Amino acid sequence: MSPRLSVKLLVITGGVLAGLLIFELALRAAGYTYPVFYAPDAARGWSLRPGVEGWYRKEGAAYVRVNSEGLRDREHAKGKPPDTLRVAVLGDSYAESLQVEQEKAFWSVMEARLQGCGGFGGKKVEVINFGVSGYGTAQELFTLREKVWDYSPDFVLLAVTTNNDLIDNSRALKGTDEIPYFVLRDGQLVLDDSFRDRPAFRWRQSAVSRAGRWLREHLRFVQAVHQSHGALKSALDAYRDRRAAASPAKDAPATARGQPQQQQEARPAPLDEPGVANAVYREPSDAAADAVWKESWQVTEALIALLGDEVEGHGAKFLAVTLSNPIQVHPDQSARAAFMRRIGVEDLFYPDRRFKALGRREGFEVFNLAPAFQLYADQHKVFLHGFGGDLGNGHWNETAHALAGELIAAELCRVAGEGSEQ
Repeated sequence: MSPRLSVKLLVITGGVLAGLLIFELALRAAGYTYPVFYAPDAARGWSLRPGVEGWYRKEGAAYVRVNSEGLRDREHAKGKPPDTLRVAVLGDSYAESLQVEQEKAFWSVMEARLQGCGGFGGKKVEVINFGVSGYGTAQELFTLREKVWDYSPDFVLLAVTTNNDLIDNSRALKGTDEIPYFVLRDGQLVLDDSFRDRPAFRWRQSAVSRAGRWLREHLRFVQAVHQSHGALKSALDAYRDRRAAASPAKDAPATARGQPQQQQEARPAPLDEPGVANAVYREPSDAAADAVWKESWQVTEALIALLGDEVEGHGAKFLAVTLSNPIQVHPDQSARAAFMRRIGVEDLFYPDRRFKALGRREGFEVFNLAPAFQLYADQHKVFLHGFGGDLGNGHWNETAHALAGELIAAELCRVAGEGSEQ
């Protein structure tokens, strides 16, 4: 290489580095931060990274801090303080609640409302959040075993997202090999943790992948490039959705969701499009076309029953809470009615009733939030899902979190009161 060419390359390289440095400093001065919230986990596929913090703006806007134990929550001592009653919350992105500030998440609201509950005998109530985006019931079961018992909870609350969880518990519906699953064989749950040997998981644990996460964690311009790529992909996906909606409606394959929501967010289908996830509102038939959903229901029910048994076996009380899906609590009754006609159902609470029946059979409490949410939405004409220009889709907004915290606290207090009378 000639000296002149070497000088040109040095000048170009120096210019690029100087530009990146200026860009980096400008992003830091503006407070721009989009960190990597998740890391590979050998038991659950992924988990929250301990100690990470930064902005989340895909829905709503919240500054998120993950504590030193990898929980989207404040710090909690593992040893339970004297005269304290603890409630552990298991769930997916609804429990993780990245869309709202921590003090506005339903579990924070619930903790505040539970102070002074008569059923708790005057004890201080501490609610600890173990929710992680994208988790199905299998991952929640492993969270219970690996994380929850360290904190000696008195209650374990399982937040059930009726459409997501049925998909997340089925390899065929979820479309990813990057998480653990259970299957039923001769009526028994059998673990399939083969994801650990898959190339995708091994790649995420490789030195190159770890280096990439380090760069994203420490360099704001790398975060900006990654976010721009994600925004472009989302725009293209939205364009494809509009094109698909303009063509005759067909049930499309389930969206592959092998990564938590920071990397890949499942977008809710438009209200007039059936979509695979909406099969949750119908009882599966014996037809071959419903075989996958029928199996997913059986696995999900068996997993929740097992989770409940393990909670009771540790001397704690188990409560399952079914959450809401956007269309169930849409404030326009005519929109709900049109949706029900389109997918051929008479109401939208089949999954809620089925989980309630499971609780009666297995001997644990199930609290259905969606009917109360629907009543509230009808009375107040408000959307409980969505933010900004996307009201009616996506996750709970602040109004829904406040309402859920109040309703769940009242139910938990009632259950505790009944238990203290026995």
